[in-house]
Amino acid sequence: MKKVTKAVIPAAGLGTRVLPATKAMPKGMLPLVDKPAIQYLVEEAVRSGITDILIILGRNQSIIEDHFDRSPELEEKLAAPGKEKILEECLGISNLANIFFVRQKQTLGLGHAVSMAKAFTGDDPFVVIYGDDVIWGEDPVCAQLIRAYEEFGRPVAGVSAVPWADVSRYCSLKTTPIHDNYFFVDDMIEKPKKGQEFSNYSILGRVLLTPEIYDILAHTKPGAGGEIQLTDAMAEFFPAEVSFTKPEGGMFLWATLPEGISTMELFPKALERNVAFVPGDPFYPEPGSRSTMRLNFTNADEETIRDGIQRLGEVIAAAL
Repeated sequence: MKKVTKAVIPAAGLGTRVLPATKAMPKGMLPLVDKPAIQYLVEEAVRSGITDILIILGRNQSIIEDHFDRSPELEEKLAAPGKEKILEECLGISNLANIFFVRQKQTLGLGHAVSMAKAFTGDDPFVVIYGDDVIWGEDPVCAQLIRAYEEFGRPVAGVSAVPWADVSRYCSLKTTPIHDNYFFVDDMIEKPKKGQEFSNYSILGRVLLTPEIYDILAHTKPGAGGEIQLTDAMAEFFPAEVSFTKPEGGMFLWATLPEGISTMELFPKALERNVAFVPGDPFYPEPGSRSTMRLNFTNADEETIRDGIQRLGEVIAAAL
């Protein structure tokens, strides 16, 4: 598994929700106390172990590049006695990380912005930090996503519960609990209409993606708002996942597989990875169903269970 060292920050939005403040000033440069908002995002990435950052800009946003660049004239002025601390802070900004920039010529949506990072990320996993969401905490959100990726080997989304009245402004996730604050995401919908919501869980401005997202984005059609939505592309990751349900107090996991995958054909391939399961299940209405399976975890510890699920997921992904 490759180490996560790259982050992408889409910052090309027009900031229409905070006009007129953003008429001439990029929203990422709006100050929060004594720093522009986008600096908090970069600092979160750095605190999470990220070393290379790509910021995606729009027209008239070169001020963001200037902020993370050296300023010899200013530094010369600050070299005067008594201004050492301010000079150190200014120099520190330009040395936070290896920061690169690319211009999004058309604001066609978050999915389109992320697709422009392909040359930068290559075959590496990467974190996407939404330019609108500044989140501060002792344990950075990016670091939490990276730990989840290292445990499960899957794309990860930072999730938060939002008021039901606000779900239509965000996205809605269909989830299955794993352990602690970890969930499998079974499906998602961007800006759902009333009655389309899966839950009031929404993505909290941070996702960790793998290179497979680029092929999906290449054929993703415009969605909500007429824009190419990253959420729509991410939803296509999930046919390669397994949706598990664990009966309360039970020692089994029942799994429903993606359409077109036969458990009978999957069985020998799973055995090669030392994972055994029962095709179909006598407790289902149709015991012979070829799209369901039962995993017996009797006397198995949590680490063994998680490892088995991950290896089975890899077998299914390969079968797709």
